[in-house]
Amino acid sequence: MTEETPGFEEKPDVPSGASEDAEPKAADSSEEGKAAPAGDAAKDIALQAQLDQAQTALTERTADLQRLQAEYQNYRRRVERDRVTVKEIAVAGLLTELLPTLDDIGRAREHGELTGGFKSVAESLETVAAKMGLQQFGKEGEPFDPTVHEALMHSYAPDVTETTCVAILQPGYRIGERTIRPARVAVAEPQPGAAAKEEKSDDEESGGPDKG
Repeated sequence: MTEETPGFEEKPDVPSGASEDAEPKAADSSEEGKAAPAGDAAKDIALQAQLDQAQTALTERTADLQRLQAEYQNYRRRVERDRVTVKEIAVAGLLTELLPTLDDIGRAREHGELTGGFKSVAESLETVAAKMGLQQFGKEGEPFDPTVHEALMHSYAPDVTETTCVAILQPGYRIGERTIRPARVAVAEPQPGAAAKEEKSDDEESGGPDKG
């Protein structure tokens, strides 16, 4: 018969390593597991916001770069265009000063006076002027064009059907499409009444006008 010690109660055996607080700790870990996904979601949202902000900034910087590049290209084209224009103006000014000399060379050639050393110098000057883009124009028999011809003499001729350059008093000169001096010419117009006479002659050859 076993005697029980007064004032003591027997407690159930507890496995080694276990404690009375085991159950509350399990509850705490469950709460942490629930809180962890919420924290990760907040981080994802923050990262996405930063990514969107960086993407917006990149788009703006790219647009700025493209605009600057376009402005630079326009600036280069404008500078090149201005450079070409200034060069053409300078060349045109120089060649304009040489036109009287070229006229003298032309007159000397027409009179057979372009001989010897003067001929070589004159031809060299004409070659240099041509290399610089100077072009001579104006020929007898071509139709009169007030945009490139300057009429100094006027007459009538029975053998022309329109206003025609019948003599070139001074040749014209141009550089590219730019006229630096019009050709100075003598022009002839059809004889007054020549068109009516020609029409009458045609009627006579065809047997006259039809009669009703």
